[in-house]
Amino acid sequence: MTLVRERAVLSLSSRPMLKRYCRLQFDPVRDAWALLAPERVYWPNEVSLEILRLCNGQRSPRKIIECLAEQYETPAEEIATDVETFLQEWADRLVVAL
Repeated sequence: MTLVRERAVLSLSSRPMLKRYCRLQFDPVRDAWALLAPERVYWPNEVSLEILRLCNGQRSPRKIIECLAEQYETPAEEIATDVETFLQEWADRLVVAL
């Protein structure tokens, strides 16, 4: 029997959130934030960390983009594709639930 995992695809109705087995944790030795997942550790950069922090299961991708655009004082249209691509890539890594 072969199990096939269906790929989650980002949509306007998505409410991205970290999977229940993943968490963000500050590492004082490296003075950096880490995303901990089973048998994996990711070291997100500043922008990636901000996106992941906004993934709380209540915000849509559009709302996440709007929050980042306001925070970084840039037009939402300029960052929309990058944020959507980021969310899809992390969903493919099984870190973000859509």
